[in-house]
Amino acid sequence: MQKLKCKVQNYDWGKIGKESTVAQLAHNGNHTSTVQEDKPYAEFWMGVHPNGPSECSADGVPLSEMIKAPNSLGDHEEGTLQFLFKVLSVRKALSIQTHPTKEQARLLHATDPKNYPDDNHKPEMAIALTTFELLCGFRPAEEIYHHIRKYPELRRLLGEQCCHMEDLLNSIHEMQLQALQKIFTTIWSSSPETISQYVGELVKRLQNDKEKINDVEKLILRLNGDYPGDVGVLAPLLLNYFTLEPGQATFLGPNRPHAYLFGDCVECMSCSDNTIRAGLTPKFKDISTLCKNMDYTMGPPPIMEIKRESEHLVLYAPNTPEFAVQQITANQTIVLPDSSSILIVTSGSATISGDVQKISLEKGSVIFIPKHTQSFSIEGSTADFCAYQAFMPKP
Repeated sequence: MQKLKCKVQNYDWGKIGKESTVAQLAHNGNHTSTVQEDKPYAEFWMGVHPNGPSECSADGVPLSEMIKAPNSLGDHEEGTLQFLFKVLSVRKALSIQTHPTKEQARLLHATDPKNYPDDNHKPEMAIALTTFELLCGFRPAEEIYHHIRKYPELRRLLGEQCCHMEDLLNSIHEMQLQALQKIFTTIWSSSPETISQYVGELVKRLQNDKEKINDVEKLILRLNGDYPGDVGVLAPLLLNYFTLEPGQATFLGPNRPHAYLFGDCVECMSCSDNTIRAGLTPKFKDISTLCKNMDYTMGPPPIMEIKRESEHLVLYAPNTPEFAVQQITANQTIVLPDSSSILIVTSGSATISGDVQKISLEKGSVIFIPKHTQSFSIEGSTADFCAYQAFMPKP
């Protein structure tokens, strides 16, 4: 087992200074020597991705080299870590985005390597550390229909395509999906000038009636404050807006639209950086690819079912082979045969024992646990101890 030194990403949307959980973990775990109070600390990366590679804290050897040692990885890990493990501290909305399938990623990378830097897919799972706001997946058809009827700005933006709103309530599922695709494509393909006009009209009307607006309308005003006139300001009318409480999780499969809005989470994903952006960003938006490949499934907020293995051990196992995550909250022995793993302590302190080693853990400590350490024990944990361990399950 080896302690790791990990990288921080200072994206603009991150929480500022010591308000950021990322900054707290990075500073307390000796990943950074100082925290600047006017600087955003957005993401904390653990893994071998070249945009933020981890290294051994003792001698600076890259984790990508450490895992080449015999018996570091299981055979099913195919010679490298298949996942990227993160902590996020979100102050303002990230872009509305989707991630491609493996087949789509290969094609996008081949034709546009600048905007799609690798050929891998990017399923993701977010586990809330604090109350965590997000948009994810399309609302139930009845809610989208209601919003189109309620907001005249949306109807004017749709124009003659408004006729498709009735098919949202069609008893034939395929007709519902086709109707939503036409509605979404019409809105997102409108000119920036047209979108800005109707977003502006909606925002002005809501601001004039601030005493009576609901939570979705408050979010619309908030998003417009950060990204004025952006098409993503309209997204809460189509996408589920909800919160995860600490310990709850959501899984974001291929082509499912989502945007993180506020809060702190642990995130695990396949080792990729491919993103198809849809709004709330000044960056490149690939609207045609987005509308063509989007998962238009409608339904309630996608909150994951989790498996409580014991009183102090929770398993988050999404429907993807690349990763799973365990939450550990007290003394116990963990058996993980034939897989390597990365563990981060998010609160409290303890000692980890495995093979003939004992390593002190504190908030922000990150440990790489090789395959040959097939079991380890958490000992002497404080009452507030909590750690998350990412690994690739053996098939």
